[in-house]
Amino acid sequence: MSKPVLLPNEERRAVTLELRAGGSAAAPMIRGHAALFNSPSELLCGCFREIILPGAFTDALATSDVRALFNHDPNMILGRTAAGTLRLKEDETGLAIEIDPPDTTCGRDLQISMKRGDVNQMSFGFTIAEDGDEWTRDPDGTGNWTRTISKVERLYDVSPVTYPAYPETDCAVRSLDKAKGQEVPQIDYRTEINRRRLELEAVL
Repeated sequence: MSKPVLLPNEERRAVTLELRAGGSAAAPMIRGHAALFNSPSELLCGCFREIILPGAFTDALATSDVRALFNHDPNMILGRTAAGTLRLKEDETGLAIEIDPPDTTCGRDLQISMKRGDVNQMSFGFTIAEDGDEWTRDPDGTGNWTRTISKVERLYDVSPVTYPAYPETDCAVRSLDKAKGQEVPQIDYRTEINRRRLELEAVL
């Protein structure tokens, strides 16, 4: 299995949502949501949360050839928008997905794992458009920030994942660093991410 590699400026986020395998034996299908609108994320890097606004994916869906992968692995492709085997749309909940999984070892095994409840999380890879996010200080006195995402420039993939890695936040922190006229928290994000990964490895 190849190691997934982030593209320049690409970020990844993971969510636990309703992800289900269904359809018929002749035409299996994976359905769910890869992102939720107006729903604060977990606290990232110990200092900020993200909220995705309705319409944030509109332009990206019109211009991106998105892949559905398993665990972000390009060798485990499940569908593709250009081929019609992956369908994406914004609905009132968020970014809805439908995948027609292939009759391959990966496709069959994933459906079994999903029906057992072993896989129920998704991750998506994306880049933010210029001026596509806004940072505001939380008013609760915690010193945390909220990043509101209004426009995704490109959507690379949506991926069912066995266990999501700690979200990649390098680009988000650099975006916060560039926020004009705002006090920027000093975050050693690489140390923080590595610490979270070591914690995860310790319990697996």
